[in-house]
Amino acid sequence: MNSYGNMLLIAIPGFVVLILLEMVWGLVVHKERQPLVDTISSLTSGMTNILKSTLGISIVIVSYPWLYSHLQLVEWPKGSVWPYVITFVFIDFTGYWVHRLQHKVNFFWTHHVIHHSSEEFNLPCALRQSISVLSNIYILTVVPLAILGISGDVLALIAPIHLFSQFWYHTRYIGRLGFLEYIIVTPSAHRVHHAMNDAYMDKNYGQIFIIWDRMFGTFQEELATDPCVYGMRRPAQTWNPYLINFKHWYHLAKDAWHTQSWSNRLRIWFMPTGWRPADVVDKHPLFTITSMDELKKYNPTYSKAFSAFSMVHLLAILAMVCFLFFRFGEVTQTDALVNGLLIMANIFGFTALLDKKLYGILAMLLTSAGIVAYTFATGDWFGLNQFMPMGNIVVAAYFGVAAIASAWFYKTELSQTANEEWISLTEVAG
Repeated sequence: MNSYGNMLLIAIPGFVVLILLEMVWGLVVHKERQPLVDTISSLTSGMTNILKSTLGISIVIVSYPWLYSHLQLVEWPKGSVWPYVITFVFIDFTGYWVHRLQHKVNFFWTHHVIHHSSEEFNLPCALRQSISVLSNIYILTVVPLAILGISGDVLALIAPIHLFSQFWYHTRYIGRLGFLEYIIVTPSAHRVHHAMNDAYMDKNYGQIFIIWDRMFGTFQEELATDPCVYGMRRPAQTWNPYLINFKHWYHLAKDAWHTQSWSNRLRIWFMPTGWRPADVVDKHPLFTITSMDELKKYNPTYSKAFSAFSMVHLLAILAMVCFLFFRFGEVTQTDALVNGLLIMANIFGFTALLDKKLYGILAMLLTSAGIVAYTFATGDWFGLNQFMPMGNIVVAAYFGVAAIASAWFYKTELSQTANEEWISLTEVAG
């Protein structure tokens, strides 16, 4: 876990630099300005994912070291490169099939839905990664690696490299790449995957090698006559990564509750993605895009001052995440968990505030108060005082100001939307 945190300390600055370069390129060359809040939502989603992963918040069915110790049949010579090559190709092959499963089955779509939730296609959306995988069920896909004698150290190195290598092709600013289109996943190939046009749906599942799609009949090239439209047929309509992650499961559970058929209550989870029992479709409709011109991007308006505050708060949270990874090997697991959970809770409040929700301001106030209380109770913020004089005062002061600013913005420009929604909900309930 500590090694993954160290790799993230290298990867995160690289991602940020590339995102900034893409923004500048889009502004200067294409005269396009990337939507700020969509980018903030993508980055906060990425932070929730890496916090969950590094903190180990999941149910462990079986660990890879256990599989390796009980199933290993092959011994590799010390220094051999083959374990690394085999691991990279193997996890790419199984990744293709897991990816395909996630698109095709209702239950597994929740594990991937957030990655398709942005209605933009840019480098930040690559960071929209799931927190809804509540167990390490996908460990079963690497059983063959354990049998082949691939050590946990090799897997721990290659898996993040394989994941981080999927970042670069989430962009509209790189065209077709000649013969590489036949070998690897390129921006053009992955634009198709993120598009919801009829011709592009459920195509190009490859992660590094596009060969698998060409072999198994799921490849589709990008067509000049059919420009990609990004997003989902059932739009997320929120910036909150927690809601996006679990919204699909919530709708499945509601449908399972409302249907009169006991068999449908069970099979809905394993039916093709989007399937709903016939007896709930009319009574409980869900907005679904059937024509590309029906897409209306989720785009609440904000003042320049609130947008500036949002950017500052994003940077503050990102700095805290990086500091946690920097200190990961120096603090206890309990301290790391407390730190991570406080940040994750604040992200919930922050993104709900971006949605102009009443519970957003409440969550921002509560989590900010919790962070301030922790710094005063302990006299430090997980060792920050070693690197910054009165670091705990800086943290407490910032979150105190952030709480006041959140309350001010909610009162002056966000509360009308939230109050209208609250009145609407109470009328429906009544």
